[in-house]
Amino acid sequence: MTIQITGSHSVAIGKNPERSREHNRRVVLDVVRRHGTLGRSHIARITQLTPQAVANIVDELVGDELLMETGRLKSGRGQPPVQFAVNPKGGITIGVEFAADHMVTAVLDLAGSLQAKRLIPLKETAPDHILAAFAAEISALKQSSKAKLLGIGVVMPGPFDVDGMTSVGPTTLPGWAGIDAAAALGEACGHSVVLENDATAAAVGERLFGAGLAISNFCMIYFGVGVGLGIIQDGTPYRGAFGNAGEIGHVMVAPKGRSCPSCGQRGCLEGYASLYALKQKLEAAGIMETEFSDLEALHSSNNPVLMDWIDDAASYLGPMVAMLENILDPQTIILGGALPDAIIDGIIVRMSPLPTSVASRRQRELPRVLRGKTGQLIAALGAAALPLFDVVTPKLETSLAVSGIPD
Repeated sequence: MTIQITGSHSVAIGKNPERSREHNRRVVLDVVRRHGTLGRSHIARITQLTPQAVANIVDELVGDELLMETGRLKSGRGQPPVQFAVNPKGGITIGVEFAADHMVTAVLDLAGSLQAKRLIPLKETAPDHILAAFAAEISALKQSSKAKLLGIGVVMPGPFDVDGMTSVGPTTLPGWAGIDAAAALGEACGHSVVLENDATAAAVGERLFGAGLAISNFCMIYFGVGVGLGIIQDGTPYRGAFGNAGEIGHVMVAPKGRSCPSCGQRGCLEGYASLYALKQKLEAAGIMETEFSDLEALHSSNNPVLMDWIDDAASYLGPMVAMLENILDPQTIILGGALPDAIIDGIIVRMSPLPTSVASRRQRELPRVLRGKTGQLIAALGAAALPLFDVVTPKLETSLAVSGIPD
């Protein structure tokens, strides 16, 4: 499977001072990545760097095996210019998603192509078990690839560092409260680790690989075991002051409603519109097999319990969509994650008509709500993309929680 990274994006402009050299390297890599192949003069025009600066940077990147020559462009008069492309063999990044009941891993090469993926059920999610499983998986992936490991991204369900909410309840990973997860994971595998909220990572993945490819401002409602929100603002993820922006699962949508086992409130969105809530509803009806393929089969047979949950979830998500539009004014809102596409499509259909909001414009380039394109792999893809695009693009140069043992 190869994930094409194309689409119309704004271009980051290079800086000519020597102190901006690392920024310039990323700008050049980003421009070449987007266009596929480019010559030095074309790179200079796009980035507004001097031809000499581009020549030096391109030579460096070729020497570092991050760029490669692809031959000369056939043109009219004169010597045809040498073309360059991102070298897919220049390195790999690994993304790992830990959910309450499974681990997903994804490996990307430098060109953004998916090299490997795996979903592993987790029966134990205590820190010791997670760290052992993580170390074993990273070791196995490194042995199966000869490429240089450029970074590891890990996503976990939030919120992070919140009294009474972190690592509490069935939609989180119990036992991690008070633990520096990035440092513990880094020590376990022997590499630095970038840690991110699962919904934010999913939005990054959707921005770089999926429905958000050419959309610079969108929200993503992410279905993990719980439900969260990733926010992409001007092409970059918005995390908030403490990395917990988008914790919509604990927005109260039904006053005096169902008790939330994670935060102690009543009527949280997560209690009605999450995968956890769906599985509870199915199990109460005696349906115990609720894995991804089981849910697909239930939907195909129009199972009344599942259809009732879709109606219920849509009734709460519709007003949430309108609220997000009124607060954040995104171009669109994307739904995706660990639910089959058919179920997400069903939710979107049943949300119609959406409540009036600032998004209720007659002329729209995009629908108010879209389904994501990358399915249940999206958070792991986003996790792998975080270190990858920290290397090859200046767009994600926001502060990240990075710790562990340096490479």
